[in-house]
Amino acid sequence: MVIIQLTTHSACLTIHLMNLVYLDNNATTQPAPDVVEAMLPYLTTWYGNPSSVHRFGQRSRQAIDEARGKIASLIGCAETELLFTGGGTESINTAIRGMLAARSPRRRIVISSVEHSATRELCAQLGREGTQLVEAPVDVSGALDLEALQTAITDDTSLVSIMWANNETGVLFPVERIAEICRARHVPFHCDGTQAVGKIPMNVAALGIDAMSFASHKFHGPKGAGALFTRRGLRVRPLLIGGPQERGRRGGTENVPGIVGMGKAAELAAAGPTEMPRVAALRDRLESQILSRISSASVNGRTDCRLPNTSNIGFAQLEAEAILLLLSEQGICASAGAACSSGSLEPSHVLKAMHIDEKIAHGAVRFSLSRYTTEAEVERALEVIPKIISRLRAVLPV
Repeated sequence: MVIIQLTTHSACLTIHLMNLVYLDNNATTQPAPDVVEAMLPYLTTWYGNPSSVHRFGQRSRQAIDEARGKIASLIGCAETELLFTGGGTESINTAIRGMLAARSPRRRIVISSVEHSATRELCAQLGREGTQLVEAPVDVSGALDLEALQTAITDDTSLVSIMWANNETGVLFPVERIAEICRARHVPFHCDGTQAVGKIPMNVAALGIDAMSFASHKFHGPKGAGALFTRRGLRVRPLLIGGPQERGRRGGTENVPGIVGMGKAAELAAAGPTEMPRVAALRDRLESQILSRISSASVNGRTDCRLPNTSNIGFAQLEAEAILLLLSEQGICASAGAACSSGSLEPSHVLKAMHIDEKIAHGAVRFSLSRYTTEAEVERALEVIPKIISRLRAVLPV
């Protein structure tokens, strides 16, 4: 058994990695061993600056170019349409702020009511700076109201920014239809593809998406590496200024190891699409068995159009925080669509927007699998979860 002991000023945390069941892959994924191996030379031997003219630095430049090609191939765009960022959040900030600035004096942004905080909080800040923010609603299944979206787009609209896949429920949005609606109104469409890239097939050029943000660590690459696709001809002002890197679109020395790792992760994702049906089958078993063994458990979000790895299950009359703490004690990692604020656990804005009953939303737990999830791990989770729910119900009777 591999044991890691972390000592802090307040506590000593021991993690038994061999017993770990990791079902929180929408938060982050395990870097693939091939990714780590590909990055190591650029953390040790080939540390040159890719902007240097000497051959040593140009080795790093070549590595960046090769990674760009692999990532462009994965999402279906030209290499020149891809720029690297420091992660998904920076990519979203670059896209939204850059597109807004380029389309002045228009000051209206349309998003969905279930966007990730990287988009949601940025747009709230832009609202405080004078931009009008409009949210298109979703229904109880998490599906986007396309009629409301059409109505929300006016002549003053700068851009539409809507996610491809919801990070909490896994529900997929009809990005091709959204792109059609935006194109008919001559408004650019930015898509947050963070949860979708590497999990579902895609071709952003064919779908008509104008810009898309995503992050490496969601598909078995390293943290701190992201990218932004921008359709050729789309006007986007740079967010970070201070150098000629990325063809003047993003200043700052490139994160060469991170970009190399992201490229390798893209290569692996492109080579292994058959993994997702297996992951979906494991997800379906986990979900169906939880529903059959635990009364008052229900799935949040539609099940006919979602990511193959994600299940959001609500355990009525319970608090997700208590469930997650007991799961963690048993070495099982999951997540809740909630944030602790002012001493109280509030349901996530996603479940609120879906009008999920608060008795269910408070007890919502997200289970997200990956290509490394095994059948044995799912069986272990199924052994533990019903016992934990039964234990909590005994302590906190309805």
